[in-house]
Amino acid sequence: MKTMDYYNQHVDKFVASTFHIEMGELYQPFIRYLPDGGRILDIGCGSGRDSLAFKKLGYQVEAIDYSEEIVTKARELTGINVRNQSFYELSELNQYDGAWACASLLHCERKRLPEVLEKILKALKVNGICYMSFKYGAGDRYKDGRQFTDMDESQAQSLLKKFDNILLLQQWINTDKRPDHNEDWLNIVFQKQS
Repeated sequence: MKTMDYYNQHVDKFVASTFHIEMGELYQPFIRYLPDGGRILDIGCGSGRDSLAFKKLGYQVEAIDYSEEIVTKARELTGINVRNQSFYELSELNQYDGAWACASLLHCERKRLPEVLEKILKALKVNGICYMSFKYGAGDRYKDGRQFTDMDESQAQSLLKKFDNILLLQQWINTDKRPDHNEDWLNIVFQKQS
């Protein structure tokens, strides 16, 4: 089973377990750098929880997700025209003030992370901000029908060092917000330099 198949088959369960989580404290290190009303791309938006929160805060939000069923659900829940698109297919240039990749790039093949990061950088305006999060760890694993690329600090540093136009603004570890999960997450906020 592919990761996308998992989300297509478990859409209701996934949305129920993620949509109502309070994420405000995670938004702050990201939005503090954004201009009022700026354009945000939510990459792998899932239920649309974060897209909707940013929309309510006055940002212009575009969102993508690779699972057709998730896209349908996210459109219903947010009123945003979520695109059915993979992060491997990003092609925008200098469009966004912010890119939000919460728990989505953890499904990117490790060897393709630099390629996807380059696409995100191209999509961001100069001085644009990117947030991304990974389950904390060092390996690649397969769990419940999904492929995970975990990340620790040194791996994150190696990834970001491949680019001379990335300025790391903040990096921290937090515990999963879902009551039935106790995993740690690595959070990264960086800026695209000229």
